[in-house]
Amino acid sequence: MTRGFWLLVSALIAAVLIPLLLGGTGLLGRLLDFPLDLLALMLGMILVCWNINAIRLRLLLRRLHRTTHLRALGIVMASEFAFCATPGGAGGPLTLMALLARRGVRPAQATAVFAVDQLSDLLFFVFALIGILIYAVFHALSPHVGWLLGGSAALLTGVIIVVLGVARYHRTVLRTNGRLLRLLGMEPLKRLHWGRKVLRFRNALQDSLRMPKTVLVSVFLLSSLHWLLRNSILYMTLIGLGSTIPWAWTFLVQMLAMTAGQASLLPGGAGSAELASGALLTPMVGTATAGAAILIWRFVTYYFYLIAGAPVFIHLAGRPLLKRLIRFRRPQP
Repeated sequence: MTRGFWLLVSALIAAVLIPLLLGGTGLLGRLLDFPLDLLALMLGMILVCWNINAIRLRLLLRRLHRTTHLRALGIVMASEFAFCATPGGAGGPLTLMALLARRGVRPAQATAVFAVDQLSDLLFFVFALIGILIYAVFHALSPHVGWLLGGSAALLTGVIIVVLGVARYHRTVLRTNGRLLRLLGMEPLKRLHWGRKVLRFRNALQDSLRMPKTVLVSVFLLSSLHWLLRNSILYMTLIGLGSTIPWAWTFLVQMLAMTAGQASLLPGGAGSAELASGALLTPMVGTATAGAAILIWRFVTYYFYLIAGAPVFIHLAGRPLLKRLIRFRRPQP
């Protein structure tokens, strides 16, 4: 087994140990007192999220490929498993494009579908952060959290501006990249090959964005519903543990924790997300409650994705792609 597999195993161990150490001796009691019906409800919310994303995928593919809801659901679950199991989530888009390619969707078209999907997510988070900023104006806000909130909003807005700028001035970007690749010594045929790939992606993205406005708005609304449900998990977890803090703050904790997890490039942000959320939650609810909340929240939004998604991934993508993503290698005899 190669380094990628052991990295995933180490990240999972760290993800469990951090909340256990944070919760201390009071953690077990908190976990035993947590209502099982509430846990079942939260797992059901994740199932609803997967179905929402399946509907969103079918809307984005309607002009490229007709697929059943069950198959779209399988693609979503397999892609999100790969996202959670690979460093930096790199396996998610790779799995999505591989599964769509098997159904006749060209790589440029699949990449464009993924890009539109991600843009709708970015728009939701920008609007959500603006809403939290408005909420914070009328409530007590520490300068530290204020800087985090403002910085996150500025970063997401900057990403959207850069994406729109690249789309608007793509010819200038292509010429600049061509000059840079020439300076780096890339052969003319290879430069032409990559330039054609970028243009195919640009054309496919334009086709996706030319879909009826009702479809694009529906995709955005479905994306918003998905993230509202998923980002309510921590709030409901704290309610089950007997600690209530405003939903807006739990949303902010989750967003900052997952940002830290992505920046760490560990599979699913395991370890980093727990550290960041622990640092933000402990001053609000105490160590025992914070440790229990993190363990339950991550079980629902991370471990459950791995447990439920693994058999779906194996069925749809097969072991060869799994070995390629996590880089299994059998020892040579």
